[in-house]
Amino acid sequence: MTSAPEPGAESTQGITPFDALPSPLDAVPELRAAARWMIGAFGAVGAALVGGGPLVAVGKVHGLGEALVAGAALLVALAGVSLAVWQVSRVLVPPLTTTATLASPALRGLRQMIDAAPADFFGATATGVDDLLRHRIVAAKVQRMLAAEADPARRELLRRHLERARANVARTDPFVRWLLAMAHVWQIRAALHTARRWCLLAVLLVAVGAVAFLTVTGGDSAAGKAAGAAGTVVTGAGAVRHHAAS
Repeated sequence: MTSAPEPGAESTQGITPFDALPSPLDAVPELRAAARWMIGAFGAVGAALVGGGPLVAVGKVHGLGEALVAGAALLVALAGVSLAVWQVSRVLVPPLTTTATLASPALRGLRQMIDAAPADFFGATATGVDDLLRHRIVAAKVQRMLAAEADPARRELLRRHLERARANVARTDPFVRWLLAMAHVWQIRAALHTARRWCLLAVLLVAVGAVAFLTVTGGDSAAGKAAGAAGTVVTGAGAVRHHAAS
């Protein structure tokens, strides 16, 4: 039912090929620092959008139509900022990482990389991710069978199988811990890459909204020019009448 531990496994217990390397978890602070920098950058853009500039430019808006266009443009730009901040902030949320998480689509790339060359990651301990994790499943199954067994002879047999399974679990535990640490970092890395793609869309929304807003408020609009021209004509006509009367 369970495989016996390999000879000499006790002497190498707790040793993995990565013990001399930094822990994968060391990359977490750098990834989250990059996320915080991105949030700060988009937050500054949002502050500029809702700051004093738009309030000053409002005075250059003439008519309800232009006001609606300017308001919609500002909302589009702010929506881009909100989208970027929302997506990047997901990087700062600690993901839950268990052995069940290894089956999620987000970790498919990590599993494929390991299963393509398992000896580089697990040495002779396992032939892949599933092979590495099966010892825990076997130990739990034997434990349940032992708890439900009443026959003394079968209980003794199951007890020996459980001892072997626990020995295999102890032998593979260092690799499982390393795998979970790598999966934890991989999830944060995947979230950051996804957020970066959303940020490209956010930049496009901000650019479109800002250009539209500045187009409406950046100078005298057509309506404003027409109103100014009409005022000039009326003023000129009044001056002529006053001159003629004098």
